[in-house]
Amino acid sequence: MAEPESVSQDSIKYVLVSGGVISSIGKGIITSSLGTLLKSVGLRVTAIKIDPYLNIDAGTFSPYEHGEVFVLNDGGEVDLDLGNYERFLDIALTKDNNITTGKIYQHVINKERRGDYLGKTVQVIPHITDTIQEWVERVARIPVESSGEIPQVCVIELGGTIGDIEGMAFIDAFRQFQFKVGHHNFCNIHVSLVPEVGSSSEQKTKPTQNSVRQLRGLGLTPDLIVCRSKRKVDQSVRTKISQFCHVPPEQVLSVHDCPSIYQVPLLLHNQSILNFLSKRLNLPCLTPPRPPSFLNQWKNLADRYDNIRDDVKIVLVGKYTKLEDAYTSVIKALKHAALFCRRKLNLVCVEAELLEEETKDTNPTSYHTAWGNLCSANGILVPGGFGGRGIEGKIVAARYAREKNIPYLGVCLGMQTAVIEFARNILDWKDANSKEFNTATTHPVVIEMPEHHPGDMGGTMRLGLRETRFRYKDTVIGKLYGSKKSIKERHRHRYEVNPKLIDSFESKGLRFVGEDTDGQRMEIMEITGHQYFVGVQYHPEYLTRPLKPSPPYLGLILASCGKLQNYIARGCIPSPRCSYEYYSDDSDTELNDEVTQAFGRTASSNSIGPFENSPLSCSPSNN
Repeated sequence: MAEPESVSQDSIKYVLVSGGVISSIGKGIITSSLGTLLKSVGLRVTAIKIDPYLNIDAGTFSPYEHGEVFVLNDGGEVDLDLGNYERFLDIALTKDNNITTGKIYQHVINKERRGDYLGKTVQVIPHITDTIQEWVERVARIPVESSGEIPQVCVIELGGTIGDIEGMAFIDAFRQFQFKVGHHNFCNIHVSLVPEVGSSSEQKTKPTQNSVRQLRGLGLTPDLIVCRSKRKVDQSVRTKISQFCHVPPEQVLSVHDCPSIYQVPLLLHNQSILNFLSKRLNLPCLTPPRPPSFLNQWKNLADRYDNIRDDVKIVLVGKYTKLEDAYTSVIKALKHAALFCRRKLNLVCVEAELLEEETKDTNPTSYHTAWGNLCSANGILVPGGFGGRGIEGKIVAARYAREKNIPYLGVCLGMQTAVIEFARNILDWKDANSKEFNTATTHPVVIEMPEHHPGDMGGTMRLGLRETRFRYKDTVIGKLYGSKKSIKERHRHRYEVNPKLIDSFESKGLRFVGEDTDGQRMEIMEITGHQYFVGVQYHPEYLTRPLKPSPPYLGLILASCGKLQNYIARGCIPSPRCSYEYYSDDSDTELNDEVTQAFGRTASSNSIGPFENSPLSCSPSNN
């Protein structure tokens, strides 16, 4: 395939993805899948998420309010959709790639206070709308790949639903923006719901008609209409939408519910979305068909997912288990690792409070159900969190995993609770606790970091990409990371293990095998003699990729499947049947040098981007 023709810096292509009828309709999946397709043909792609809420960022949200807070390399606390973009496209975004109404208004008000507007009346139009346009143009030019080159295409997801009062300023900004950058540099993809009603399951077009009419009334005309539906949209329905929405029939696409995200880019491609974008945005680099290897890799992944028969049961002991989005990246990391190990993830979420002794008296049924789930686990995960609710339940879960030799991974607070449990039951410090939960404890094994204090809410924690170096050579987690001297992972925490007590822990078999570059902060712990008992202060789930699962999560799944020791004995080299390129069937294949080398080249040279399980039909047990 010929090299893609260059797109000049002054002609960055912008694709706006808007949504109609209802929120959470799948705009993020469409945005990520479209970006993956564009990247697959050699284009450099970046992504922007617009959230019309007034918050400056997502850092102060309760997980029940807005789902997971995703953390970027630069420490930005952003919407969880940016995590989807990074995983799909294998890129590193910045905090400015998440635009909120709060950020825009704060920027304009700061300029007004400085006198930048020279006494003029500051208004939504033009000052707010101009700021939005300037922000998009600036961020679209920020390099997001290791090459450091400016992106060629910027895909923008507009959060919320057309008609929301919160998003009006953004709609008008893009109404102006389409003329500012020119017709061949801007297009709009509108994602709308096609519901089914009645016993006949008739697909209704009126909601989409109304949504498109409203969008056109606001000054934007959709170039593509993506119909989200339970099943494939009938051709007659697509024709009707075409007639009433002033869009050619071939520009009405269907994306129905899929068991996995592997199908979504294929659905879009099979409806010639790249051919359309090639003509609409004047991208001759998209004119040649995609190389067969691209479709083959997608199909191999889909086949692998569909053909997996064995599962692995992981019990997540958390605080926000009623909302899956609260642990989006954690669940993705588990799924990536499980798929790598040819296992279907059977994830059971247990509310930590239900494991506590007090629950036995107040709610015995829930207590015994929770413990029944914990006792049947192949592996146990305690993720991050804040606040004292459920802490004792997390501590007893760590104790059960340690005493019963069940694979355990503690992330951030999960590591801290494991340390507290060890202190209480091995070091016999019965009142051991974290200063976050008990300021009067005589054994503060977890303390607040000296240089961090609560202050204003938002952005006051230790955030972003930090380096961790290994203190010992012969460690399980170190081998999973490839026996490197140091690694870089993303952080989000305010408390740390008390460095003054390290020697006491290590004398009893709990080793802190990783520390920060200053040697002051403990980053990784593991218990010797246990098949897999690991805690990490950082959040490895933020950097997981479907083709490159996070090492701590991979270790948990491998140990839970009984494969960890064999994997380490092979030098942590995946067997050929783990390769998406060479996958053929379910038979066990012996490792050989030729295929190992081929896999190594495939893994290092893959530029297709990651692959995800689909949140279009969210359920950890069936995705």
